[in-house]
Amino acid sequence: MASQTAPLLALILGGARSGKSRRAEALAGALASEHGLSKTYIATAQAYDDEMRARIAAHKQQRAGEGWQTLEEEHALARVLKTASRPDTLILIDCLTLWLSNRVLADADVDAEIADLSAALEARWGPVICVSNEVGLGIVPETSLGRAFRDHQGRLNQRVAELATRVEFVAAGLPLTLKED
Repeated sequence: MASQTAPLLALILGGARSGKSRRAEALAGALASEHGLSKTYIATAQAYDDEMRARIAAHKQQRAGEGWQTLEEEHALARVLKTASRPDTLILIDCLTLWLSNRVLADADVDAEIADLSAALEARWGPVICVSNEVGLGIVPETSLGRAFRDHQGRLNQRVAELATRVEFVAAGLPLTLKED
């Protein structure tokens, strides 16, 4: 863990199918074993179609037998984080991008949502690992909604990275440490 007063906050960034979730789960498993922590997985995906249901099922299967408690929360992430955070529990949030898209599509006040989540991350009692997509490396989205989402995601990632004690970027399954306090 980072220190006695500030438990680890890690941000694992990457593109689609980069290996970021696998990296976050490996880091979580190692930290939980090393420090005798229980593990809580906060899943933010919504299953709108068969393909997404299959992805969710694959993620659940990947964690099966690994001692995870899973909480599914597509919208009230800050509230669930505040409730679940304990000194003896490591929390993995997968992923901030899906949560943000849920909030954007719900026409939420995204700046207020990011502020609430930031406050919950700052007030955490135990270690938290966040998974998020880096969406700003590709082409400029064609629609105003796409551009607004990309901009919100960039601001969210910057805010969480600012708070984080560890930030990694994953590409082709390989982690690159961007920040380590």
